Amino acid sequence: MIARTVIRRGLRLLALALAIVVALVGLLAAALRLQFTGAPAAWAKSTGNDALWLGHAWVDGRRTERDVEQLAVRLRATGVKDVYVHSGPFDWDGRLNPAKYPNAGNFVKWMRKHLPAIRISAWLGQSVDNALDLDDPRSRANVLSGVAAIMRQGYDGIHYNFEPIGDGDTEFLDLLERTRQHTRLLSTSTPQIEPYPGLRLAARAVLAHDKYWSQGYFTQVVDRVDQVAIMTYDSFTPLQSIYGGHVARQARLALDLVPDAKALYIGAPAYHDHGVPWADAAESVAMAAEGTRLALSDHGRRERFGLALYVDFAATEEDWREYTTRWLR
Repeated sequence: MIARTVIRRGLRLLALALAIVVALVGLLAAALRLQFTGAPAAWAKSTGNDALWLGHAWVDGRRTERDVEQLAVRLRATGVKDVYVHSGPFDWDGRLNPAKYPNAGNFVKWMRKHLPAIRISAWLGQSVDNALDLDDPRSRANVLSGVAAIMRQGYDGIHYNFEPIGDGDTEFLDLLERTRQHTRLLSTSTPQIEPYPGLRLAARAVLAHDKYWSQGYFTQVVDRVDQVAIMTYDSFTPLQSIYGGHVARQARLALDLVPDAKALYIGAPAYHDHGVPWADAAESVAMAAEGTRLALSDHGRRERFGLALYVDFAATEEDWREYTTRWLR
């Protein structure tokens, strides 16, 4: 009898916990959906300050000048001002083997010839949860040596993408500060900003790492760079309207946190292999553009602000059409 009572009590507590979780998820979904209401202003669109992540084929010898010429035809019809070309990754000890970017010098030369107005940054990073240890001073020193070497290929800047970087990571801040001695243009991609209080800790408990950064830590990173690109994709949102609201929330927060003198990019998912069917259906360049336009409409005009498309080798003609019709024009 006692055992049955304990079991029933346990089942009731479990049911209550599940009900609370469902209610909280429902509240979050409703809050994000509310962010995606209204109509964006006609002026809320690209100001010609957008960005594009480029794959590794551009620097490892697979792409030729003819490919750059074709890329130029595409990009001249866009607002892309910055490209981040994948030129790593770092090895587990922070070293960057020059054999990973044998064609970088040619790529930069061809870009200068065909797209002279576009800034070119080396996109560098590595997984830091089971490989590269940025807490190790020797690893950070190796990273900086690799940065110094690759900048001699003619890049305009460095674009970091280390994942996952936990909220409050002071070693990453140190790396950003020390990278300044090697480049005049420094940018980084970032996780999403904690959309509502409590969600960072909840997500960390489930994922065992930070999915979100606090506003305070995000601001500390922004203080040390010239450009920041928020990876608003892989949001786990199930519907287009909720994803659009998620992007709008991220953009609204970021517009208030990033000074006008710095460039702010909102990442747009020009790829289609999220790993779960509903994410492929929910996340799109179109929804990212609409959410961004709503946020910009509320915030007011801003010049150094745009979309960053991820990524060139996965982008379809539909992705480019959505960028053109929903953001550029």
